[in-house]
Amino acid sequence: MDAVFLTFVFVLTIFLGFELISKVPSTLHTPLMSGSNAISGITLIGALASLQTDNHFFATVLGTLAVIFATINVVGGYAVTNRMLEMFKKKDDGGAK
Repeated sequence: MDAVFLTFVFVLTIFLGFELISKVPSTLHTPLMSGSNAISGITLIGALASLQTDNHFFATVLGTLAVIFATINVVGGYAVTNRMLEMFKKKDDGGAK
């Protein structure tokens, strides 16, 4: 693809992402971001697929780093989501009615 077209798409996604994120209320920002971090599982699959190259050292190193960072992102997304959901659970009063 043409480099000018790819640059245009990249700049357009930056502006679109900024506009979308700025419209999200602050109370919803953390749960939405933690949920979207869980979507990084797609990145993890792509990183694992990139490790199946013809033993190119640079591709192997980048693939390994991508697997590590995507795994951290997925686990962190689930951890933040779990923590946010814990905030909304009812607390037990120790048996008092």
